[in-house]
Amino acid sequence: MFRRKIYDKLISWKVSTKGTKALLIEGARRIGKSTIVREFGKNEYKSYILIDFNKVSRVVIEAFETLSGKLDDFFMVLSSEYNTRLFPRESLIIFDEVQKYPHARELIKYFVEDGRFDYIETGSLISIKENVQSITIPSEERKLKMYPMDFEEFCWALENEQLVETIRSYFENKVELPRSLHNSAMLLFRQYMLVGGMPKSVDAFVSENKNFDKSDIEKRDILDLYREDIRKIDKKYQAKVQATFDQIPSFLSKHEKRVILSSLDSNAKADSYAESFFWLADSMICNECFNCNDPNVGRTYIKCYMGDTGLLVSHSFSENEIADSNLYRNILFDKLSLNEGMLFENAIEQMLVSNGHRPYFYTSYNESKHRNDIEIDFIISEGGNIRQKIIPIEVKSSAKYSTVSISKFMEKFRSRISCAYVIHPRNLIVKDGIICIPPYMTICL
Repeated sequence: MFRRKIYDKLISWKVSTKGTKALLIEGARRIGKSTIVREFGKNEYKSYILIDFNKVSRVVIEAFETLSGKLDDFFMVLSSEYNTRLFPRESLIIFDEVQKYPHARELIKYFVEDGRFDYIETGSLISIKENVQSITIPSEERKLKMYPMDFEEFCWALENEQLVETIRSYFENKVELPRSLHNSAMLLFRQYMLVGGMPKSVDAFVSENKNFDKSDIEKRDILDLYREDIRKIDKKYQAKVQATFDQIPSFLSKHEKRVILSSLDSNAKADSYAESFFWLADSMICNECFNCNDPNVGRTYIKCYMGDTGLLVSHSFSENEIADSNLYRNILFDKLSLNEGMLFENAIEQMLVSNGHRPYFYTSYNESKHRNDIEIDFIISEGGNIRQKIIPIEVKSSAKYSTVSISKFMEKFRSRISCAYVIHPRNLIVKDGIICIPPYMTICL
């Protein structure tokens, strides 16, 4: 059981709602939803029942179908079937993988109104319209997104809590870490890029004495599950989703990293692929990043990152390619010249999303030069809708780089900018009004 930040959010939900709202936890498969809610039920309640709709008994399904209007009988059946006594206001009922039985989600309204127990639902692909089109979504439901383990949680799993606290302290004071600590933090970050944040992958890595190959096996199993999910979706856009998913490494290996529809289909149009992008983003397998300088360009200008960078490594390279290229060693010791930029940028985007940001990117085309003269990898915002400020972020995987693009952007939008960051493999430095930070400090944004 790894320490996860979402646990504190579960505590907050329990204290603040006092049974007046169920909690729906959405996330991709294999990110640890069931594990965390089971642990929460065990630690924070007198008793709990977890109904796994992947293997629920017919007795329980019949109770949902025939006893929803007779809740005394319904709870009696649950208590008997799971051999667990339920205590009013002291027990939790978990609907695990609720997308397998949407009717249970629809009945949340009546369970919450009854007020006897607390309810948590977990689901993968839960909000995709195929799973909810025949039910009424309950208003007595609060949603919470769960992501793979972020870099900070990864550090906790490797027993580096003190280093994380030091990173936050030095970032707050805008001073560089001592060289030895910087090197240790960079090594951890590179391990995070390779292993990722899927708990099974992290567990294999940790329990097998930092064995990347064992981690890779777990990641490939997860990728196979994702492919199986894709094969089950509506036939009218299944092929497009599969094609988009397969091409993600190719998109991210390009300089601009945005989706090139012609590589999927020579006659492809943005609208025809809208469902595929929607599915990948809504399933939380991928994170979308849109161009923010023209809202009318639609999905033609979009970047599609993997939701987990460790999965991107296994998705991009076969086992033989990893072995033949000494991939792990080259990334750990900053010797990889090809493809490291996409891994670096994907990891930063993953860290921003897990911190609650919705990143955009920006490009400005220069007609006279026939090329983009400003390219900003990510733009995040702070403040409310009225006094919103933007924060441009450029990601540089190499120690040698130019800041021309971000400097032009700052000059062009100076009044709207809160601050600007360059994320690079070197230590922290503030130069020409730009805060240049190492990638592990992204947790502080």
